[in-house]
This record gives sequence, structure tokens and C-alpha cells, in this order.
Amino acid sequence: MKTFITKSATVYFIILLLLSCDSFVDIKPDYALDAENYFNSPSDYDKALIGAYQLLHSSYLSLFIGEIASNNSISGGESVTDSQGLHQIDAMTHGGVNAELSSLFRYMYSGITRCNFIFEFKNRINFVGKDNVLAEAAFLRAYYYFELVKFFGDVPLVVDKRLPASEVPATPRTPVAVVYGQIEKDLQFAASILNWTNPVKGKVTKGAALALLGKAYLYQNKFDLAANTLDQIINQGGYSLFQDYATIFRVVNEGNSETVFDIEYGASPGGDFGCFVCTSGFIAVGFQGVRGYKGPTYSSGFSYNLPTKNLVDEFEANDPRLKGSVLDIEAFKTANPTVTYTIGLGGHTGYYNNKYIKRADEIGPNDNNLTSPVNHKVIRYADVLLMAAEAHNRKPSPNDAQAILYLNQVRSRVSVAMPSVNVTGSALTAAIYHERRVEFAGEGLHFFDLVRTGRAAAQITGFQTGKNELFPIPQAEIDLAGAGWKQNNGY
Repeated sequence: MKTFITKSATVYFIILLLLSCDSFVDIKPDYALDAENYFNSPSDYDKALIGAYQLLHSSYLSLFIGEIASNNSISGGESVTDSQGLHQIDAMTHGGVNAELSSLFRYMYSGITRCNFIFEFKNRINFVGKDNVLAEAAFLRAYYYFELVKFFGDVPLVVDKRLPASEVPATPRTPVAVVYGQIEKDLQFAASILNWTNPVKGKVTKGAALALLGKAYLYQNKFDLAANTLDQIINQGGYSLFQDYATIFRVVNEGNSETVFDIEYGASPGGDFGCFVCTSGFIAVGFQGVRGYKGPTYSSGFSYNLPTKNLVDEFEANDPRLKGSVLDIEAFKTANPTVTYTIGLGGHTGYYNNKYIKRADEIGPNDNNLTSPVNHKVIRYADVLLMAAEAHNRKPSPNDAQAILYLNQVRSRVSVAMPSVNVTGSALTAAIYHERRVEFAGEGLHFFDLVRTGRAAAQITGFQTGKNELFPIPQAEIDLAGAGWKQNNGY
């Protein structure tokens, strides 16, 4: 079992990356193109856009860290030195030298640069459909920048151009508010162009752009704007809650009515343990499987990202989402006496992430820990409803009646027996926070929900206020920048 020390992928062309060539020494293109002589046909733009989409396959990092940094899960795995960066994040002892954080930082900027490459040459030729290419690229750039500010705070903002390595030392970290301004601009543009549906599987839509925009507003406490944006999706988007919560994440139900933005994965071979972002499959699934498993339903994996008893205890009695979210391996073994499994030395809770877990009927060829066809559902309609509920409840002139309506839609979907919530004010806020935790258990949202609402220090062991709201800028990037980049507070 190898650690998460990763390399960026090679897709179609070499791109000068933001933080200097030395920062990305592991990027080895199969061939290089003269950028100034590219973009001579619509297919060139399509290929460049595919390259920009490809960095979405780093999403396993956001999912892992968003759970492991919170009180939802522990890192698990083979040992405490296997993927050591995740164990450091779990213990809140992480610093500027951390393989997982470094990979995330570099992947996001790789994606941004691929988007900027398109915009730098957006006027080279005109063709039918170019507006959609630009809208999709704008969404992707906004997504990558959103991940960066969510993790690291102030980050260098570069728009519509590639940045020569010689200019890196003079490029300061840009204040979060300014980066969010660009995120908003990109998503507003994308939403103005894109349709509610897209015939091409995996392409982003107006709903995805508006949902990410609403989330960006919510993270900035712009509650009126968030409520208005998310209401537009609810009233016009045509989405609905998928009725069988336990199977939302199954391959057979891909593209269901609740999917607003997901990242497409496939079962074809590609990539290896030296390049997780190169894989076509969603590696989180194999890595979260039960270690050494033999028995029905599931398949053996690497026992990462293990849910905690604290999370299990958050669920109300008879909430069916508990079984849909968390596999209690001993209870399953009692019902299936032939089951055997092993315990990794990286920790064990007895629980596994039942949403993204390796199943016998959903595995790919070759090393099926790398070829899971399960998609990563980044924004579901339930998230839109609960974000809208929170925004209506927390805006300067609250509309608690609307917030209650949205909240109870989510609760009644999983079971009509779930009691309706009928409280207001801060009690309603707490009810929404509770609902977000159980509804999205195992999906990588909880740490950031705790941080943005000021609850992290009270719930995460080892969390230091004024420090752990952000992750450290990778020290290697500070060293390469050479001048002016201060490390985040406390690191």
C-alpha cells in the first residue's frame, strides 16, 4: 500500500503552471505544443476543456480531508505512517509539509491554469458552441478557486493568462474577498450561458453554476444573495429528491433527479499508485472499502476514512440515513456469519463509509481499487434545500417559515415517520446544522460547515481557534515563490 504522494496528469498539451515549472516537476507531458499556434479549430477548444475537467479527478482529497479533519471520521488505513498527512490532519498536528495538502494545492492550480489557457485564447476563432465552452471553463475555474480559498484562505489570483515562472515571486496572495469576487463573476457568467440540462454526460449545467454560487455566498455569510440564488434552483431547476436514500450513490442510479453537480468516473484502466489524479476511477471508493473483506455485497479495500461513534450518535432513532451512510461491520457480520475482514493499524472504529464503499457489483478491471465507476456527488439537491434553509434562517430579515419548509422536505424524503421540525430562530439554525451533518455524512462537507459557522473548536479535538480554520500553504510553494508569501497563522 503506497502513500498519497502524487503526480499531476498529462492531458493533451503542456501548460506552464502557476507556481513555476519547478513546483510541478512531476508533470511529464507526452508531447508539447506551441500554445500560440493552438486553438485553430473547435476540437482544439474541446480538447482543452477536457483537460480542464480532468483535474476534477482530484476530488478524493477534498472528500477525505473534509471528513477526517472533522469529528465525523478517523483516517484509518494500513498504518499511521501510511498516508501520514491524513493522520496529521486527523490529529490536528499538520503543518506546511503535508503530501495531501500539497497535492490539493497543486491540482487546483493545474486546473485553473488549464481554464486560463482557454480564456487567454478565447478570441482566436469563432464557432457555434464557443460560449458554452467558455461558460464551462468559467465554472471549473470557479470550482478550483473555491476549493483553494476554502482550504487555504488568501491565494494568488491569476485570471485569463498563464503565468511565466519569472513572475511568480511578484505575485502576492490575493485577499479571500477578492478571490470570491472572481468566483462569483465566473459563476454568474456560467449560469447566464448554460442550460438547466446538458445532453453530454458529465458536463456542468446552469443548476451546478447557481448551486456553487449559492454555496460561495453562504460561505461568505451573504445570506440574502444565497437565499435568492438557491431559490432560483428550487423554483426553476426541475430537481427533486431521490426517494431511496440508500441507493442515491449507486452506479445504477447515476444522473438521478437529485444530482446537481457530480464528478464523472469510469471503470476503464488508467493511472496508478503514482498518479491518482490520472485514474478514470474514483479512488475514494476502493480506499474506503473494508480491509481484507470476504463475504457478500462488498469487496475488499484499504479501510480509510472510518466513521466515528460520535457521528453515529448524531443520528436520531430510526433515521434510515444511518444505514445508508454507515456500515456497522460487526452488525453486518452477525447477519452474515461467513463475513471475515482484517483491521488496519491506522485505526479502527467498526464503521465504514457506506456511501462510497467498494461493492462486489461496482468494481472495475485490473486493480479495482483505482477503477471504481462510482461518481462523486459534489452537490445534491438536498444540499441546495438545506443551504437555502440556512440562508433564509440566517439572513438579516429571517424567513423561518421558508426555512422550515425546505428542512422538512429533506427530512420527510427519508421517512414520513421522521418528526417535522417546527422551531424558529437559533433553535432552527441548530436543527439545520444537525440535518446537514446526518444528511451529508461521509461526503466531505462537515469540517467546512463547522469552520464557517464557528463551531469547529467546540467539536474537534485539538482544533485551535485562529489557526485551524485554514490549512497551511504548502511550504514548498512558499519556498518556490521566493518572496512575500506569509504562512497562515499558527503554522
